[in-house]
Amino acid sequence: MFELIDEWGPEKIVCVSDARTGMRGVLVIDNTARGMGKGGTRMSSTVSVGEVARLARNMTWKWAGVDLFYGGAKAGIWADPHARSKEAVLRAFVRALRNEVPEEYVFGLDVGLTEKDAAILLDEVGGRGGSVGTPHALGGLPYDELGVTGYGVAEAADAAAQAIGLTTSSLSVSIQGFGAVGAATAKRFAELGATVVAVSTSQGGLHNPDGLDVSSLLDLRRQYGDSLVSHYSDAKPLAASEELSIAADVLIPAALQDVIDADLARTLPATIVVEGANLPSSPQAQSVLFERGVTVVPDFIANAGGVVAAAVAMDFRHSGMRPEPAAVFENISKKLRACATETLEASYVQGRTTHEVARSAAQDRVREAMVFRGRVPGNTAF
Repeated sequence: MFELIDEWGPEKIVCVSDARTGMRGVLVIDNTARGMGKGGTRMSSTVSVGEVARLARNMTWKWAGVDLFYGGAKAGIWADPHARSKEAVLRAFVRALRNEVPEEYVFGLDVGLTEKDAAILLDEVGGRGGSVGTPHALGGLPYDELGVTGYGVAEAADAAAQAIGLTTSSLSVSIQGFGAVGAATAKRFAELGATVVAVSTSQGGLHNPDGLDVSSLLDLRRQYGDSLVSHYSDAKPLAASEELSIAADVLIPAALQDVIDADLARTLPATIVVEGANLPSSPQAQSVLFERGVTVVPDFIANAGGVVAAAVAMDFRHSGMRPEPAAVFENISKKLRACATETLEASYVQGRTTHEVARSAAQDRVREAMVFRGRVPGNTAF
């Protein structure tokens, strides 16, 4: 586990278990120089300490990348998110982290968890400040219901299109993953006038070069979940991962990490790639895309709509007041459009990939905070 530690962190790795429920989980607090640890909690039968550590580090860059004052952290639970024991496992996980939550870490949503799960987390913590992303009925800001992350992905894509002289309404879009992020991304793209030509779920994909009916897809998702692909008729079925190489102007990888490698990057037909998922591309792939002139908005900028919303929710968590969704969407649009545009301009000027320039800017902010706090060996702020 020591190999996970470098100059940035992690500051704390907490592994927990519960024999009665079979719960096994981990909390990684990566870097708190700019604020307390905040990041989503995922539940998966394949989650690992290394995976959670990577995601926690990505959260460090995400918070700093959009210049919000929280620290990188992430939690993971090794369990089937569809099992009947889910609630018991969640409650056991919260109890095991009573020393860290909510003073050092606040729960949020990630893969495998929903607003209903956030409500359980909040109930087990026993206070309003233990979790964000909770249902509207509990005074929360329900991220998945509102689609804040996907909304931000589409806004970042629109800003990227404008930066290279294109109009979003003239573009075709392929979206990998039609969960909370992908669905909300498609919805916002439709509002912006783009043509969504391909989508995929864990059950398969759909393609229609003339465009898919996003409204129908959203309705089918509400009814059937990932199996919506079996109930939509006006499209050609796609094999697994085929949506990544479908002819489309914009590609949105919004599923899991590590889906774009160097080989795919060499042939990928998209002009713009906007990373809705965390860590979807390798550094080698990023270099290839840069050399080919493909415009890429990095994950920790593109999918930061969720952290912008989380920051708003965190500000309101002790006030007893509910954040207004319209103001949250406005904040997400303003923040992500500015960050995407600045990143693309810096990439062009510096001749480096967008990931490199965005990460460098985030690292500068984190390092400055670490210096002021006296956390850098041999350096002081004054």
